[in-house]
Amino acid sequence: MYENKSARVLRRRKFVVRLVRHTAFAFCIILGSLYAGVLGYREFESMSWTDALLNASMILGGMGPVDALKTEPGKLFASLYALYSGVVFLATTAIVMAPLAHRLLHEFHAESQPE
Repeated sequence: MYENKSARVLRRRKFVVRLVRHTAFAFCIILGSLYAGVLGYREFESMSWTDALLNASMILGGMGPVDALKTEPGKLFASLYALYSGVVFLATTAIVMAPLAHRLLHEFHAESQPE
């Protein structure tokens, strides 16, 4: 997927395309996770669409739930969703940062090699 250390540094335009693809993939993961959270709150806590979206967004964003949870299955879902959200945060950050880190390391390696 990425160029190896002996290849030239990727041109800026291709790098931007790579960065946009990674960001779009991370965004899709976030949207899918948000959708799962909304459905979970709708199912386990019988919340309205708006309240379910608000709670799922707040947990996915790391802020915590807004409404008090009333049912045992809802509390279990919220705890698992919060743990899952932490992993999603780390994974999407890594997906977006990978091209940047690779380019930075590739630039340093390209400078150290004689031509």
